[in-house]
Amino acid sequence: MNRRTVRRGVSRVMVGLMLVAVVVALAPLFFILLNLIVKGAGTLSVDFFTKMPAPAGETGGGVAHAIVGTLLIVGVAALIGLPLGVAAGIFCAEYPHARLTFVTRFVADVLNGTPSIVVGVFAWTWIVATQKHFSALAGSVALAFLMVPMVLRTTEELIKLVPNSLREAALALGYPRWRTSLQIVLRTTLPGIVTGSLLAVARVAGETAPLLFTALGSQYMSYNLNQPMAALPLTVFTYATGPYEEWHQFAWAAALVLILVVFVLSIGARLAVGRDVARGG
Repeated sequence: MNRRTVRRGVSRVMVGLMLVAVVVALAPLFFILLNLIVKGAGTLSVDFFTKMPAPAGETGGGVAHAIVGTLLIVGVAALIGLPLGVAAGIFCAEYPHARLTFVTRFVADVLNGTPSIVVGVFAWTWIVATQKHFSALAGSVALAFLMVPMVLRTTEELIKLVPNSLREAALALGYPRWRTSLQIVLRTTLPGIVTGSLLAVARVAGETAPLLFTALGSQYMSYNLNQPMAALPLTVFTYATGPYEEWHQFAWAAALVLILVVFVLSIGARLAVGRDVARGG
């Protein structure tokens, strides 16, 4: 047996092991999705998306209040967290040797490794306890705290990839440093930053623990950010722990809707990356 044959054999074995690893990694996700479809798809209907919950023990109703609440809470969290994360990422990339940059990176790494329930307790202590009532805004702030470090790191790494010659050309034309960062560097990396932002939004959209301590949940349609508000993760938790079989079915359906929302955001992020690559970065 010559060396060429041995190399081919080793290559085939390694490729086979990688394929097995991919299957093992994807299998849990596939079974989770399949289980949600089997147990939750049958409950999905127009009423499920458009009606309010039925009184306890009665049939029918929907989770329109939770869908609206999720959109409001996550939307406000994005309005708070995305600009902060992008701005901090730009600063860390453009001023890598500043003392504040070291502190910012350290805090971002700590937040990335902090359990979401701890962030929920923090938001409860500083917002809910101070206001003496639960609110959707407190939930948005908690989710924004989870969003900032992810967007920060993504923005920083993308901006580091921009050639220094591009900055130097803008500075040579008389652009100030801040304008170069915002109009030249940021515009160059914008598709990647949008992708990272979408992934961050998808990441926090399914968080339950922070909302238990802040938004609390509600059985009514609410648009007031200063009051408790329903959300899909909270609805899944409430219905899954409830005593009624129909609540359990609604919990499976709400979980299916939630994971489909995350899938759509993730696929949108991947498509954005694909378009950016097709255009040449």
